[in-house]
Amino acid sequence: EFNDEKILNVIQERIKTKKPVQYLIGFAPFMGEKFIVNENVLIPRTDTEILVDETVKTALDIKDETIKILDIGTGSGIIACMCAKKLIEKNRKVEIIGVDISLNALNVAIDNMKKLNLTRSVMFRKSDLFSNVKEKFHIIVSNPPYIPKKEYETIQKEVKFEPYEALFVEDEKGIYYYDLIIKEAKSRLFDGGYLLFEIMKGQFDYIKELLEKADFKDIKGFFDIQGIKRVIKASV
Repeated sequence: EFNDEKILNVIQERIKTKKPVQYLIGFAPFMGEKFIVNENVLIPRTDTEILVDETVKTALDIKDETIKILDIGTGSGIIACMCAKKLIEKNRKVEIIGVDISLNALNVAIDNMKKLNLTRSVMFRKSDLFSNVKEKFHIIVSNPPYIPKKEYETIQKEVKFEPYEALFVEDEKGIYYYDLIIKEAKSRLFDGGYLLFEIMKGQFDYIKELLEKADFKDIKGFFDIQGIKRVIKASV
């Protein structure tokens, strides 16, 4: 609960440090829910709503009784939790596994899953990409780190409070994790399964090429409100 003194403290800390308000108050809104956040996880962005919406639409076309989804690099769990919530609202049975290499991030994700009463539909697991995943899925979804590290110096100060390894990659094009996921995703998807990514401006063609090399089909891009291709989807 926030009283006047706490609000004043938050404002003063924000002015003094430029620390994001979401970290100062401990939560961030996303798709109509309040998600717990701290400096171990990224702050949810509205861009990611497009990824959730497209994943849900894709899942609704799956005929099997239980829809199985893998969320790679789950962070605070917003993708896993909101996909589950929206599919349950449509009376679909769903099993979602969210994986992350960071135990601190997974603890936040677990708190969010419990807060939204999703313990029957969502579970989280420590895994470096697919290293601790043996199951197969109808859908693999990911919002991986994709900002080339050369952009770190010019990025706004607030972003520097967020976990570096969840945002930045070493390569020039920012496609390192997409490449790793695409190479292994096919063997982890059921026939006719789908792979969906959030991407950065200018990355669509690079990632489309990686998907084509790996024999993915029906590659589509989805735009954000600024007209940037923000999500890429492909099927096996």
